[in-house]
Amino acid sequence: MKVVILAGGFGTRLAEQTEVKPKPMVEIGGHPILWHIMQIYAAYGYKDFIIALGYKGQVIKEYFFNHHVLNSNFTIDLSNGKLDFYDGNSYDWKVTLVDTGANTMTGGRVKRLTSYLGNEPFILTYGDGIANINIQKLVDFHQSHQKLVTITAVHPKAHYGELETENNRILKFKEKPQFKQSWINGGFMVIQPEFLNMLKNDQTVLEREPMDRTAQSGELMAYYHEGFWQCMDTLRDMKYLNELWDSGHAPWKVW
Repeated sequence: MKVVILAGGFGTRLAEQTEVKPKPMVEIGGHPILWHIMQIYAAYGYKDFIIALGYKGQVIKEYFFNHHVLNSNFTIDLSNGKLDFYDGNSYDWKVTLVDTGANTMTGGRVKRLTSYLGNEPFILTYGDGIANINIQKLVDFHQSHQKLVTITAVHPKAHYGELETENNRILKFKEKPQFKQSWINGGFMVIQPEFLNMLKNDQTVLEREPMDRTAQSGELMAYYHEGFWQCMDTLRDMKYLNELWDSGHAPWKVW
């Protein structure tokens, strides 16, 4: 099963970082968040990736094109350009990089990948969200209900701290707690190939009309994930994720 990662957005809320690189290349612990997402899938044996590029896509292309060289010790024979590698970090991943347009919407990006996907179910996620999700259980759940689309539902975090009070006395202070009673789309989707027919053109927004129609027809299912999930939208999110990584206890590190 192929893994599609949407990596073409502008990342405007991370402008300090994304002026020079696309959002999926913003680093956590010295590695792009895109690498972390791919590691999560690879840990469960899903290693055939298709990256949908857009804004500053050449940065992602250069990263993968030069990955082996930059992460290995090597000898180069300047007379013929021959390289001999030593002690490198090698991955048995297949990565297909596809330019899906700078201004293409999310559904349009997926539509442009039709010829790469074939007539098979595929996994789809965003290039800015990580979780300690069990990918195999997600896929098994999708296959069990035989509907068109499965979305991983996660609890959102509040934008502000939460105070629990009584008679003007603060009993409990929580910094950006999770809303346990509500769910949002956390990415990590599994999709049947027939869904591609619902995507019209570059202006199609995946999360609007196509998903709404799928829900109305009873073909959209939720896989509930109660564990760790975090989207990297802001510099504060980036700092938080780097602190978790540096602590040695990053919840999403399942590899």
